[in-house]
Amino acid sequence: MPRDPRYDVLFEPVQIGPLTAKNRFYQVPHCTGMGWLRPNMLAAMRGVKAEGGWGVVNTEYCSIHPSSDDLPYPYASLWDPSDVTAHAKMTGNVHEHGALAGVELWHGGSRSSNQFSRDVSIGAASLPSASGVPFQSRAMDRQDIADLRQWHRDAALRARDAEFDLVYVYATHGYLLSHFLSAQTNQRTDEYGGNLRNRTRLCRELIEETRQAVGDSCAVAVRFAVDGLSNDNESRDMFSLMAEMPDLWDITVNDYSHEMGVSRFVGEASLEPLMSFVKSATTKPVVSVGRFTSPDTMVSYIKRGISDFIGAARPSIADPFLPNKIADGRPEDIRECIGCNICYAGDSLGVPIRCTQNPTMGEEWRKGWHPENINTKQSGDKILVVGAGPAGLECARALGQRGYEVMLSEARRELGGRVTLEARLPGLSEWVRVRDYRTQQLQTMANVEIYPESELSADDVALVEPDHVVIATGSNWRSDGLGRSNTAGISGLQAPSQVFTPDDIMAGRLPEGRVLVFDDDSYYMAAVIAELLQATASGVTYVTPENLVASFGAETAEQHGTQRRLMELGVDLILAHNLDGFDGSEAVLKCSYTDRSRTVPADAVVMVTARSPNETLYRELRVKRSQGAAGSLKSIRRIGDCEAPAIIASAVYAGHRYAREFDDPDADKSCTRRDRPEA
Repeated sequence: MPRDPRYDVLFEPVQIGPLTAKNRFYQVPHCTGMGWLRPNMLAAMRGVKAEGGWGVVNTEYCSIHPSSDDLPYPYASLWDPSDVTAHAKMTGNVHEHGALAGVELWHGGSRSSNQFSRDVSIGAASLPSASGVPFQSRAMDRQDIADLRQWHRDAALRARDAEFDLVYVYATHGYLLSHFLSAQTNQRTDEYGGNLRNRTRLCRELIEETRQAVGDSCAVAVRFAVDGLSNDNESRDMFSLMAEMPDLWDITVNDYSHEMGVSRFVGEASLEPLMSFVKSATTKPVVSVGRFTSPDTMVSYIKRGISDFIGAARPSIADPFLPNKIADGRPEDIRECIGCNICYAGDSLGVPIRCTQNPTMGEEWRKGWHPENINTKQSGDKILVVGAGPAGLECARALGQRGYEVMLSEARRELGGRVTLEARLPGLSEWVRVRDYRTQQLQTMANVEIYPESELSADDVALVEPDHVVIATGSNWRSDGLGRSNTAGISGLQAPSQVFTPDDIMAGRLPEGRVLVFDDDSYYMAAVIAELLQATASGVTYVTPENLVASFGAETAEQHGTQRRLMELGVDLILAHNLDGFDGSEAVLKCSYTDRSRTVPADAVVMVTARSPNETLYRELRVKRSQGAAGSLKSIRRIGDCEAPAIIASAVYAGHRYAREFDDPDADKSCTRRDRPEA
């Protein structure tokens, strides 16, 4: 289809200093969980984005020297010639598709505790490490500053040698330069402290010296936050001092939980109120993020003069081919980011990035997966997928894309399984995109038949006579308290009729009176249920054996916002306590550290602990097949929560992996290629 002319402005070329970007789609620097540890995975992933139409593709933060070491969080590096060789793989892949490649040169300052390199941290002042380890930085003297400037210049030269097109000066997010810029962290009395001109001196020097180093072969970009200084006016004044120095401004905010906030708390284009002044203060092109998924919002941003580029990290992860789909007149085919931040959790955990919407993310090199292309069918076999939750939907979609004849049955009237149910909870409405993208794609496939309201027994499956059966029947939340803190369940539950689970809540069966929500899951579920019930119950108490509310949310940059939300709503929080019993009017809690007990009033308890796989059909079919009563059935597999309950991203991945590897003699089902730095 031809491109909608409304979107033509998004495909205009834009000048960046001595270079020209082919369009306005700009993948900003973002973490990957790969860095210098996994150079081949990184190069392949960035290359796919360039193939998908992004005009500029950047690295993650890239260390200029061993004194800027962030392990166990993987980062890129430009310390020596071997790094140049590794980065050249990425720039080559990016250039192959006509995109510009950018590198974000980075020094962490006191935020880097250098656990790998064991160098002493340096910074504007001697400050405790923001990473939470008991280390402090050394306050930089003039020689340290001279050394830093040389390291940065050397890294810029290596970036040029690796054939990067854009070289960044990174001046935000609590790293070294931002500490020099801020009056709160910069208490120096020399020429690098005090007034605005002095506090911007180091940043200005690095911009000038980077330009001198790379000459006309590269453009110079600056990543700068418009918040986080002493006041908003100071941010503007500081920006004005440097407004014309770089070739491009990458505008953001210091607060990660805002810049990349989860959709529960932060909507599309959320930075506009903070950065709308920037374009009026500089003649240089500006890029900023906003988890843009709507082409109409993108066009509005450009036409109203808010930005010159559409900056994206998460939308480019969810759909690396987003630009091409708009260009090809197929915006309905975009896999829209749901704002769950599972991508960020990969980096937080020190493992390669993954995505709820895009199961191929991070698998481009080690599995050879492509987000748009898939191998065609190898046989005429017919496949029955039982269960249309996230695993079943993705399995049917990918099998259908391969060309197989697929039947998809679902017990409920609505497709989507847990995604449909969870999307009705507070703040999770965008998660329904997981369902909507897949159902929309399935509707275009004549080789896929969908049967809602069709709960199947083992005998029903035999009557259908498929060649293969995939069981994706999901799981159910347990009501017995079994979980990571109570591996044998909770024996002291004396009022089972007053014990509820998330399944009850999502089905509309709500408890009355005083409600205790017990969170032994530590992700989002218990918190959103507490938020929901606070509006209907006679008081809600949230209890967890952990020291934080929804502690896994620290990996997705939402823990702080989650705890704040419950506190603002007036939910009573009891941390570091396990649930030991419940008699219908009181709950017995036991301290996670001392085993001391206390009681709290409660008329009902909502258990958010563990889930039981719905595997009855799977086991019945296995028995039938072993008895020779399953007809010509060739294989039975279970996937997703039916196999092992986990996050939605894992369910989607399981469905996709089955479809990729089904009937493929070349599929490596046991292991994957292992990436590593050059030996």
